[in-house]
Amino acid sequence: MDITWYGQSCFRLRDRSVSVVCDPYDKSIGLKLPRLTADIVTVSHDHKDHNNVEAVKGEPFVIRGPGEYEIKGLFVTGIKMAHDAKGGAERGPNTIYLLDFGEITVCHLGDLGHVPTQTQVEEMGKVDVLLIPVGGKFTLDAKRAAEVVGLIEPGLVVPMHYGLPGLVLPLDPVQLFLGEMGVKEAERRDSLSVSAGQLPEETKVVVLECRAG
Repeated sequence: MDITWYGQSCFRLRDRSVSVVCDPYDKSIGLKLPRLTADIVTVSHDHKDHNNVEAVKGEPFVIRGPGEYEIKGLFVTGIKMAHDAKGGAERGPNTIYLLDFGEITVCHLGDLGHVPTQTQVEEMGKVDVLLIPVGGKFTLDAKRAAEVVGLIEPGLVVPMHYGLPGLVLPLDPVQLFLGEMGVKEAERRDSLSVSAGQLPEETKVVVLECRAG
């Protein structure tokens, strides 16, 4: 299963049978989303930097909220959380998605703005790859993101939603999160290929290069 990052919270997850695009954005954020085709699009919340489903070609099945779904053999579970630390009172709801590719389960946290409760963590189950916002301002900051990683204990962690050249949103750089995680030199990749036999025994952070146009 391959994971490619296009900046902000937008990823393409793809294996041999199904492709998913998470949180496509519009051009107002300063990044240009390339032409993408997918079977499924997930939207964590209805903000313009996460809900540009029209940009994804291929007549995808669009998932916009909590529930359980099965599309082309992929099991998707959406769990309601919040975009802020006040139960959504400031920025509204946020849906996290668990995407079960069979041997690998990926969790996309969207714009999570709070540390999940123990009950919420248990509801998530085993997570192999965690896609987590770390840039603060509108979501988890570096310190709270590191706390969330410690609660979920994934095999691989991919930071997202942080400051990038060209991005007009005032987000913190990824280096703050790496410092909180005790990572002096993060592994950087253009994309990430994951299989069950390749998962590390201890949590590892991988920084993906932004593939925006």
